[in-house]
Amino acid sequence: MAFTLLMSFLVALPSFGIDMSLPAITETAAALGVAPAQAGLTMSLFMLGFAVAPLFYGPASDRYGRKPVVVFACTLFIIAGLGCALARSLLALLMWRVVQGAGAGAGMTIALAIIRDLFEGQAARTKLSYVAIATMMVPMIAPTAGAALLALGGWRLIHTVLAGVGLLLLLAMLLGFDESARIDPANRLVPSIIARNYLRVLMHPLCLGYILVNAAAFGALFAYVSGSSLFLINGVGLRPLQYGLVFAATSLGIMTGAFLNSQLSAQGVSPFYPLTAGLVLAAVSTTLLLAMTLAGWMPLSLVISLLVLGNLAFGLIAPNAMQGAMQPLPQIAGAAGAATGFIQMAIGAVVSGLVVALYDGHSALSMTAFMALCSLLALVSYLLLARPAERVVVLP
Repeated sequence: MAFTLLMSFLVALPSFGIDMSLPAITETAAALGVAPAQAGLTMSLFMLGFAVAPLFYGPASDRYGRKPVVVFACTLFIIAGLGCALARSLLALLMWRVVQGAGAGAGMTIALAIIRDLFEGQAARTKLSYVAIATMMVPMIAPTAGAALLALGGWRLIHTVLAGVGLLLLLAMLLGFDESARIDPANRLVPSIIARNYLRVLMHPLCLGYILVNAAAFGALFAYVSGSSLFLINGVGLRPLQYGLVFAATSLGIMTGAFLNSQLSAQGVSPFYPLTAGLVLAAVSTTLLLAMTLAGWMPLSLVISLLVLGNLAFGLIAPNAMQGAMQPLPQIAGAAGAATGFIQMAIGAVVSGLVVALYDGHSALSMTAFMALCSLLALVSYLLLARPAERVVVLP
């Protein structure tokens, strides 16, 4: 339990950095004398640092170990949080947010590598499922916590508390975690070896297949996250509180899927069954949503039910796809985790940007179209790439 909570804390660090800051964008803009859209860049630049930094953390953790990398990243996150709290201009705040995102970027990459170091097969899938369950609690509570801090002490207090969150994680890693990596001194941290390791990951048919399955499923999730507020608030007319309840229900859907997967894994059920069920459920539910959108028939209760089912499917897909991507190359698990996380975030960023850019002002078409497209791509990637590779690849 302690290990699961520690890994969940590590993976959830980016969510703290993003979700706790969301309520403060308008006040931050007013305090610094800029437009809210300019203050919104704090989210974009945080995501930039968060997406790029793992490409360095992964290989570094293969060479020097997981613990030193997490300690470095947490220290970066703490310093950046204090820098954001003390920033006197938008430029300074944006620079510190990039650094803050880079500090948060170790989360998913190193957690995946640590779990791969210590567990295999069904044990790894079970751990990933429990981590997913615990991690989903953060998006449900962080915005509310951020709003409370905003009312209590303003936007600077939010970043001070974020620095405190980073400090708690740093202490937990220093006092409660022993190194898990099997370090190979021959794995030098030079550009040619880093490039070779990433090429090994992307050329491995099983790794690549599952990386694409995971990234496409994540794209469907990001299409929902970026498009749901546009449709449900602007199109349907839900109040923010009502939308928050819907978002909480879909988050519970992910947690339910991950919990179901953990129970099946603990009972020795092959990952083929929950993964296939999740992929089919995602494809069916999102295709139905797209068909309903095109037909102009969108009863709210049915739409919400299908959104919950689509998110439940993600809870079944993600732990199995991530474990499948990490399994084949344990000696460079850091590079495999970094590639998985970077491609996942890149697809998510592209999809969410397209959903917002193509939103027509009233319908759910951009959201449901990309949800369906990504869900079908995930299913096709599994059937045509990952599943055939499983039959021919011999794992070490």
